[in-house]
Amino acid sequence: MTRFPRLCIVAGLLFSMGGCRTSSSTSVYTPPVEPARNPLRAHQLTLEAADHVTSDPERAERLLREALGCDLFHGPAHNNLGVILLARGQLYEAANEFEWARKLMPGHPDPRINLALVFEQAGRVDDALASYRSAAEVHPGHLPAIQGLARLQIRFRREDQETDVLLSDIEFRSEDPAWRSWAERERIRRQAIPGT
Repeated sequence: MTRFPRLCIVAGLLFSMGGCRTSSSTSVYTPPVEPARNPLRAHQLTLEAADHVTSDPERAERLLREALGCDLFHGPAHNNLGVILLARGQLYEAANEFEWARKLMPGHPDPRINLALVFEQAGRVDDALASYRSAAEVHPGHLPAIQGLARLQIRFRREDQETDVLLSDIEFRSEDPAWRSWAERERIRRQAIPGT
């Protein structure tokens, strides 16, 4: 099965001039001023951008960069900006945004799954497997992480004892008939192989 799990959207390092950044004149004698943070506005902009990620990615990107101008430490804005960059094939930039999001949202699996997708596209299979495992560890039972891990293990013949458990989990928990039938087919295939 060659389908990728859906990119995970929750709910850039450039500051926008959208009103959240404070400007002050500085000289060599004046200490730099921390920009004022506005987490509420960043959250609102991120929610607005989520409505446009697929329909108008340029607008969504502008809103997300503005959100990061309001609060550089808003993890969902980094994650969603990474989704846009990944869709454009800008792997390095997307990975950077997902790393920010992963650090800012330590208990959330989505940035880790998205980072795994970047690693897959870059041909870094071991890193992708580790990232899917990390997503499953921070959110045990998270089906998209389980699906990504099982799919990648089978695709690159990195199957182990864990693979059958993952396939059974997908087969019985997924609401998507395509995922269920894929997991059943792969589980049956694996049972026919001696020593698995």
